[in-house]
Amino acid sequence: MVPDASARQSLDLRWERYSPQIAVSLARLFPDRATEVTARLRQILERGIAQRSPELRRLDEARLLRPDWLQQPDMVGYVCYADRFAGNLRGVKDHVDYLDGLGVRYLHIMPFLEPRPGANDGGYAVADYRTIRPDLGTMDDLEELTAELRAHRISLVMDLVINHVAAEHEWAVRARAGEAAYRDYFLMYPDRSIPDAYERTLPEVFPDFAPGNFTWNEQANAWVWTTFNDYQWDLNWANPDVLCEFVDLMCWLANKGVEVFRLDAIAFTWKRMGTNCQNQPEVHDLTQIMRACMRIAAPSVAFKAEAIVSPEDLMAYLGTGEHYGLVSDMTYHNELMVQLWNCLATAESRMAEVALSTMPTKPPSTTWATYVRCHDDIGWAISDADAAAVGVDGYEHRRFLSDFYSGQYKTSFARGLVFQANPLTGDRRISGSAASLAGLEKALEEGDEHGVGMAIARIVLMYTLICGYGGVPLIYMGDELGLLNDMDYGSDPAHADDNRWAHRPFMDWALVERVAADEDLPAARLNRALRHVLQVRAATPQVHASFAARVLPSPDPRVLILVRDHPLGPLVEVYNMSEQTVQLHHSVLTQHLGYDARELIGGYTYDLRPATIDIWPYQAAWLTAL
Repeated sequence: MVPDASARQSLDLRWERYSPQIAVSLARLFPDRATEVTARLRQILERGIAQRSPELRRLDEARLLRPDWLQQPDMVGYVCYADRFAGNLRGVKDHVDYLDGLGVRYLHIMPFLEPRPGANDGGYAVADYRTIRPDLGTMDDLEELTAELRAHRISLVMDLVINHVAAEHEWAVRARAGEAAYRDYFLMYPDRSIPDAYERTLPEVFPDFAPGNFTWNEQANAWVWTTFNDYQWDLNWANPDVLCEFVDLMCWLANKGVEVFRLDAIAFTWKRMGTNCQNQPEVHDLTQIMRACMRIAAPSVAFKAEAIVSPEDLMAYLGTGEHYGLVSDMTYHNELMVQLWNCLATAESRMAEVALSTMPTKPPSTTWATYVRCHDDIGWAISDADAAAVGVDGYEHRRFLSDFYSGQYKTSFARGLVFQANPLTGDRRISGSAASLAGLEKALEEGDEHGVGMAIARIVLMYTLICGYGGVPLIYMGDELGLLNDMDYGSDPAHADDNRWAHRPFMDWALVERVAADEDLPAARLNRALRHVLQVRAATPQVHASFAARVLPSPDPRVLILVRDHPLGPLVEVYNMSEQTVQLHHSVLTQHLGYDARELIGGYTYDLRPATIDIWPYQAAWLTAL
């Protein structure tokens, strides 16, 4: 298909603008094939833009005029599984009004492409990138859904697994059949000599049920690299054919209406002997090429890096050095999520102050995905250095958090489950819904109305903080209703060995109706408070993600204080992480706001002349100068 004159002009202009970013990275990655690969990419992009609909081309032009669309204060995300939210893609389409009413502008539907049959790592073992999981619908259903979402100004986010494919994927089938071109799509070895050399420095992702990083395949007569599970074959990104395949795939999916690609397992894509084969520099060259290609063929598309890595490695996924601002548009702020739960367990903010203060500054054109929880377990990524800075032992503190959130600690309010305990390292990750971890399940079981109120306050506090930090706050499905752990997850044999399904419940639409009818329900109280916070956020220009939040030293260890500088005046955010009322000395506020302030969430006016102001238990306060 040949682009029309308008599309041709757009292609030429964008190629002129972005091809230098492609060229420099191709020259580093594939110096002997750079010219050939450049020509192939140009052909792929020409075909992609020619097949793009007029409506999507218009969206491209709108996003070029507003490149900060992901950073706007009204940008709120929602994360769900299609079947658990509404049965299938058509069901999701039928509930778009619910999402719109909540204020959602970004919808991440968890894996919906066709996975391998049987065990499939929650859909992350993709057997066909161009087919929808049959029980969820068809590609036509996807296009109808994305059109409906666009009509409500909601962008669809999809998982694009780039580190591996299912063993049943066509590429793997053809590799096993002996086709040399496809064997080179994977990392396959005739004996254990090279795998054993790699294993000396490789960690195990799932030590309980997928030990090691290589699997012997009899049909292929080779050891295959399988980082996650034996049925997930790692791709050989040192082969530029793999790059071309994925650029073509991205163009095709973008033309179906996908607006954000969540690049799953991106940190693992490049392998280097003698390392842990994560966060290698070549990963960022690959991402720069793919991002530049999308800026040419579909500039309304954004990248989100699924990089749950240490803070010192994280910033490279948003761009550092020569990649500054040229790779992913957003990534998860895992550090913030972990510190939220740590603050609640300890009833203080000292470690969060240390950890967040030492985070490098992101490129202003990028944004965080901020979240209270996600579909995965919570790993206690508390560094020994951050722990030592507040006078605690890192190993013992991580053990305390695991005990606290699994309900084993004597004063715990949480109802979590231990996931993937590792006796060698002491690592015990935690599964559980936000409501169950924050104490709502326990309080309801015990008929403790005060405990119910405190649990709701904890959830609202955490969500208010991720709304105020700057980025796209992500609501995990059901958190807006306080859905509890689903302990029936084990009744499904496919889920019985993975307790993360406990915090992936089905949407309770009957509860949604009850919430609308009975404002005293705990779910209604929580829902009303969250909706109010989202409305305040949308009207607060200071939370635009290009303006970074800074940590202010707090005069009280129970309180976390952030400031966001903005041309319209600063926003000072105060978060009480404890069940006690804190008398906060006014100086930390007056130096930024003067003596007269407006609190945006409660709608109060504050006179800051008295020496202290009261911050209520679990209160979040956003203050601006009058």
